[in-house]
Amino acid sequence: MSDAIIPTDPSSGPIEQPKSAPADRSTAGPLDESEANAVRPYVDLGGVKVLPRPDLHLRLEVEEGSKRVVAVGLDYAGSTLQVQPFAAPRGSGLWHEIRQQIIDQIEKQGGKTRVTVGNFGPEVLAEIPVAAGQPGGARLARFIGVDGPRWFLRGVIAGEGATNPDAAAKVEDLYRSIVVVRGNTPMPPRDLIPLHMPATGQPA
Repeated sequence: MSDAIIPTDPSSGPIEQPKSAPADRSTAGPLDESEANAVRPYVDLGGVKVLPRPDLHLRLEVEEGSKRVVAVGLDYAGSTLQVQPFAAPRGSGLWHEIRQQIIDQIEKQGGKTRVTVGNFGPEVLAEIPVAAGQPGGARLARFIGVDGPRWFLRGVIAGEGATNPDAAAKVEDLYRSIVVVRGNTPMPPRDLIPLHMPATGQPA
């Protein structure tokens, strides 16, 4: 799903927007590290922690050339969830701005988008053209986003969770279980919070 990574432009000027998140985010997730249960057996991937569960397969998406980990892919219940954590301002949100960038990028590729309101607030339902030579004319994906304290967590849902309500509920619960580790290092808004391989001995 690496083609679903929509770059953000860190050079664009800051736009003050309210945070977009479920009212129960601080208790039901996605959680900040300060809100998570410290004794739960999370897999530490740097900018995010993932709680293992049966039939969950985790993979890291690595940028060619730099070998930098740029996204976490989670295969679960017939769906794929790709997550990326970004640094964000303390008092304003990024999802309104990034959502429009996603729409513009997909439409430039010849795809179609529609903004709907889901359990996390506004989301983008997209039909994305597949690469030449691959079967099918387009694939469906849901772009979701939550603004937390000093971070923004973007998710891309594909597979069953993009169309099937039962599968969607399962993958949304998985997204809720993600813990974002912002850290104290100063970072410009929209910079990707560093991700890394899990430590040896952790489940992957």
